[in-house]
Amino acid sequence: MGNRHPDPTMTGFEPLIGAAAAGLGGLITSLVKDKGTETLKNLDWDIGKNLAVRKATVDYVRRYIDRHGTLKVACVRMDYPVRLDEIYTAVQLLDRSALRYFESEDALQEQYRESGKRNFSVTNAEKKPGLQVANEQQYLMVLGGPGVGKSTFLRKVGLEALRTLGRRDFAGKDPGNLLVPQETFYQHPCIPVMLELRQFDKLDTSIQSFISEELETCGFPHPEELTELFLKNGKLLVLLDGMDEVPTANLDHAIKEIKKLVDNYSKIENPTEKNRRAKKILDNPDTNRFIASCRIAAYTFGGFTRFKDVAMAAFEDEQIEQFIKNWFQKDRDLEVNTADRCWELLNSNDYRAAKELAQTPLLLTLLCVVYDEFQDFPKKRHALYSEALDVLLRKWASEKRIQRNPIYQELSAELELDMLAEIAYASFVDNQLFFSKKILVEQIRGFLVDNLNAPNHLDAETVLREIEIQQGILVERARDAYSFSHLTFQEYLTAKCIVDNRKVNQLVRSHVNHKRWREVFLSVAGLASGRRGADDMLLAMERQAQTCLDSDKLKNTVAWATLASEHSPRDANPTAKRIAAIFLALALDCNGAVNRVLTLGHALDSIPDLDLNFTFDSTRGLAIAFARALSIAFDRAQTCALALDRALAFERARSLALDLANEYQKIGLFPVSSIDTVILNLERLEVQVSAEKISQAKIRKLNHEIIESFVVNLNMKMEFLSLSDLEIKQMINYFYILELMIRCKEAAVRVSPQVWAGIESRMVTVPTE
Repeated sequence: MGNRHPDPTMTGFEPLIGAAAAGLGGLITSLVKDKGTETLKNLDWDIGKNLAVRKATVDYVRRYIDRHGTLKVACVRMDYPVRLDEIYTAVQLLDRSALRYFESEDALQEQYRESGKRNFSVTNAEKKPGLQVANEQQYLMVLGGPGVGKSTFLRKVGLEALRTLGRRDFAGKDPGNLLVPQETFYQHPCIPVMLELRQFDKLDTSIQSFISEELETCGFPHPEELTELFLKNGKLLVLLDGMDEVPTANLDHAIKEIKKLVDNYSKIENPTEKNRRAKKILDNPDTNRFIASCRIAAYTFGGFTRFKDVAMAAFEDEQIEQFIKNWFQKDRDLEVNTADRCWELLNSNDYRAAKELAQTPLLLTLLCVVYDEFQDFPKKRHALYSEALDVLLRKWASEKRIQRNPIYQELSAELELDMLAEIAYASFVDNQLFFSKKILVEQIRGFLVDNLNAPNHLDAETVLREIEIQQGILVERARDAYSFSHLTFQEYLTAKCIVDNRKVNQLVRSHVNHKRWREVFLSVAGLASGRRGADDMLLAMERQAQTCLDSDKLKNTVAWATLASEHSPRDANPTAKRIAAIFLALALDCNGAVNRVLTLGHALDSIPDLDLNFTFDSTRGLAIAFARALSIAFDRAQTCALALDRALAFERARSLALDLANEYQKIGLFPVSSIDTVILNLERLEVQVSAEKISQAKIRKLNHEIIESFVVNLNMKMEFLSLSDLEIKQMINYFYILELMIRCKEAAVRVSPQVWAGIESRMVTVPTE
């Protein structure tokens, strides 16, 4: 599928390597000729004549592409590297000032609620394509949390710089292909130099020496002089990846080195020429450019006053979809497009929480790998969330070889997970998605003090800071206002706390009807372990569902549905047949029937299509249309002065009632003799539409006869057709819990067949004492 082993003999970069090497050779030849030292001028730099120089240019480009042109992230189960430009999706950047740093947690909470999205990073701030910002800014500091794509963005800019070198004719001719939108093309013909700053593991590390050593490794003669020539004449794109990955002891040295390089070789662009992009590119390209990256929580040091601070924006739907298409592009010719199926599934209600994880590119990669392997997302979603959490908690830092703070190492991953679970549960119970730093620090301190196995000498604020920097599980959204990085993680950790502390019954009693707890229930079902698995949880949910059917009317309605469908000719699941019968009863209620049928229809939507082997899509649509027509017919009979309008309204209701009865006959829900009689009675009710002497009383009588055709022949009672608003709400709650039970059964690792068979047999029946 999408993540296939590449052909080892072909990387796909061969055309770029050749073109970029030629462009690099042309740049060096032109530069040495115009501004080189005598030592450099004494050498022949023509790559057409000097094979050693040509080999050096090819080796330089190839080394960059080999190290930075492919992507392989083992911690998300990528078995083989893929080309970066095959899966790269354009990122969006926004000013750091747009992160609402001075908002309160209450304001953030209100904004989140109003957005209606599962996205803690909601902002109305202007976003710009990453390449456009890189074109506009000579000095750029890219900030963001773990796994948001900072390093990948820097790599991509370097690749685009090589493409620009490959397109540029340094003999002085305008190739005519540089004048394209800034957001799709890197405009500056620079030589990319990628420096992973975790290499600053010694106090004598020098960026300029690093560049010289790279040139020497590739076989360039006089690498120190060549490096100096590049820097003095503004020919380098210096990519400084991972300021947060510099060992703490060496951070000051690294900052001084970067500052010295920037200050010594800084030729500021003329601001008036910024608006003359094409001329600037061709006539004034001589400015070194610097792009650095850092985790936003670690960006507390100074020294980067020249740099424009920008933040990586979370992926939006358009970017998520594009990433998926890029990932599965090799499957696009299949009869059923893999990318389309994956995107469609991710947009379904069942996987809204998984889709939220896709806002982070690292976790979106995990989702694509999982889908690639199984051609589906797991029903047991807790396993997926657990793996995603583990990627950020342990695997990502380990894969990047980040040196962890010694203080933080004393808190094991298992203890940290327990601590985060307690924090998640306490805030979720209080309906707090954003919480103050003060409360958070107190919770961490309390956990460290109260747990015998926890290192209680650790400073709570230091622990919080290290979690934020190294993992990004907790994120400072505004000054001293925090949230989890994803709501999905908060829900999963809340579920973990509930299972670990045996609070499942309390969860069911208090929150089974609350939709914001839905994902928690599904994760609890998956995390429930032991011999009984999720059995006790499902039985508790059943008991809670039965409390919804507490009125005599509701009990009688359910009892009728059981009797009416008991001897039907259709061999279908009894529960589904009872649901379809209740739906018909509600459609016959002429008082507010439309809204009630619509509302209950939504509540029932997913139940018949799970494992109940019965669908009533056609009957539901007809029932809604019939309820609407019946309501109009009664209204016209009471208020309309024109007999013709009254007759037309009645005929429309009668016609739809007949269609509905025929549909119920087709699906075999009721005994044949009963539904046949309903159809016969409805056919006899036909009136001449042109009969202008039909009175209001006559039309009202005919409308009631439509209802009685069903009521009498299906042994219904009129009380079924007059449920109160509270009873309708109770019934909706009842069906919501049934649907959630089915989902929890699917999400569970272990459910007893006997327990589930008993639960299913009792669905939509009158509860026993």
